[in-house]
Amino acid sequence: MFGMTAPDLATWVKLLPGLNEVQRRWYAAQKALELGRGGIQRIHELTGLSRPTIMKGVREVKASKELDPAEKLRRPGGGRKKVEALDPDLIRDLEEILDENTAGDPMSALKWTSRSTRGIAEEMARRGHPLNADTVCRLLHDLGYSLQANRKTKEGGSHPDRDGQFRYLNQTVKEFLAQGAPVVSVDSKKKERVGEFKNSGKTWRKQGKPQEVKVYDFPSLAVGTAIPYGIYDVQRNKGLVNVGTSCETGEFAVESIRQWWKRFGCRCYRRAKRLLICADGGGGNGSANKAWKFHLQELSDETHLLITVCHYPPGTSKWNKIEHRMFSFISLNWKGQPLVNFETVINLIGSTTTRTGLKVKARLDTKSHEKGVHYSDEDMSKLQLERHEIHPRWNYTIRPRTPRRRLCTKSR
Repeated sequence: MFGMTAPDLATWVKLLPGLNEVQRRWYAAQKALELGRGGIQRIHELTGLSRPTIMKGVREVKASKELDPAEKLRRPGGGRKKVEALDPDLIRDLEEILDENTAGDPMSALKWTSRSTRGIAEEMARRGHPLNADTVCRLLHDLGYSLQANRKTKEGGSHPDRDGQFRYLNQTVKEFLAQGAPVVSVDSKKKERVGEFKNSGKTWRKQGKPQEVKVYDFPSLAVGTAIPYGIYDVQRNKGLVNVGTSCETGEFAVESIRQWWKRFGCRCYRRAKRLLICADGGGGNGSANKAWKFHLQELSDETHLLITVCHYPPGTSKWNKIEHRMFSFISLNWKGQPLVNFETVINLIGSTTTRTGLKVKARLDTKSHEKGVHYSDEDMSKLQLERHEIHPRWNYTIRPRTPRRRLCTKSR
């Protein structure tokens, strides 16, 4: 490349922000000509200037035209507006499409999508936003997405019914939301040892005055163990975290949902006759957990709601909406803060907010939930449980056995 090294190019790029539009075009064109074959593409990748802009500069440089600011230089803010500035609903619809097809670690700000830019452009066109694949690519980069290859780090493959269950779950969520029925995403967050222990992350404090914590985090030194179980309202972008102190069981999971319904659900969805619960396949709300179904039946009897449950396929719990829409922000909010007591845990969870309007409430559940409770076949036969035709082990509806007054009490 005629003697130009990577550091030389990097230094040259730093000069561009100080130039006006025409100067940048001419300067980029001159460098492209110096690089020779492939120079336009190389400068395009380095500067972000479009290929047509660089090629226009090349033509002008070759023609030895003189710079005429009066004719060539646009006023600040001039030029064609970006599509997202002209179409206020474009980004919202794009994120909705991506939300159904996004994979990756929800705790990371970097995301990637399984759909091609051409496929996304076609879907956007069907929604009334005609875009080309290049524009979709730019918008994806602006939203924090990237195109990534697979990396072989795990053994085993995904469940053969995984994609089908995801499609069915997404379709069910859309149907409930279209009817104004409540949809909640539930899961249990990682257990936290409560006490003067180190909490990962950093927080702003006076220099040289870090908060001192215990050197060891032995269970005997802990105040107790916090078991946060979350209920995230998909439609309202609000959530409740029920912090248990005993153990995670099916009874505890259902009790957490009951507390959400008593405090928020029955007021926000006064006319609701159905409730959709999106849950992973293990833990207290596992698809094979008898206690989970037994106590859901009790909740259905109390509230007189038809409770539909859709489980995520095995190994996909991190794609549960509560993980990346609520739990990840709770983790960010209390990073670097020692969870010295249960009051601190409740306050840190309850102070979690986001720019998109997320609000979280928290409560302490001191009730003892015992493990190992046996539920006989006779107990299970009394449940009004109807399995769906599609993936019946993951999708089912529980109907109330007796018409009873809906449970709705004043929040405390």
